[in-house]
Amino acid sequence: MEPIFLAEELNPLLPVASEIFVGTIAFGVVLWVIWKFIVPRFEQIYAERTEAIEGGIAKAEQAQEQASAALEHYQSQLADARGEASQIREEARAQGAAILAEMREQAQAESARLVAAAQAHIEAERTAAVASLHSEVGTLASQLAEEIIGESLADDERQRRVLDRFLADLETQGSDR
Repeated sequence: MEPIFLAEELNPLLPVASEIFVGTIAFGVVLWVIWKFIVPRFEQIYAERTEAIEGGIAKAEQAQEQASAALEHYQSQLADARGEASQIREEARAQGAAILAEMREQAQAESARLVAAAQAHIEAERTAAVASLHSEVGTLASQLAEEIIGESLADDERQRRVLDRFLADLETQGSDR
């Protein structure tokens, strides 16, 4: 007869006790190795990553603050430049108005000087014309008087008196009209 334990057929669904024991010890060893070496390494990598991410966030926040400060600085410089440009435009406008007023004043002074010179020239021309007319009228009056009187007025003194009397008569006749 066959031994009993051999006679019984092994059930493939039930594990053998020795395998359960060896499997449990192997699982414990693998679990201990994972817990002792792999988990701390994962924790270290996780901590490094967390630190790197937090450092990156801090750097990004710092960069954001610097960008905001630079933007504010740029905007203040831009406002200053606009104010300065406005002030320069106003100064240029004022200088232009002053130059225009000065040129206008110079033109008026030059115009007044030219008018005064022209009036002086006209007055000199009038005086010269009156003197020339007096001379010509005197000559003509002497010739006429010589013809009317029938004697010569060669005497300068007599000629001058006759001329003065004639011109005085002409002026009184001209003013009566």
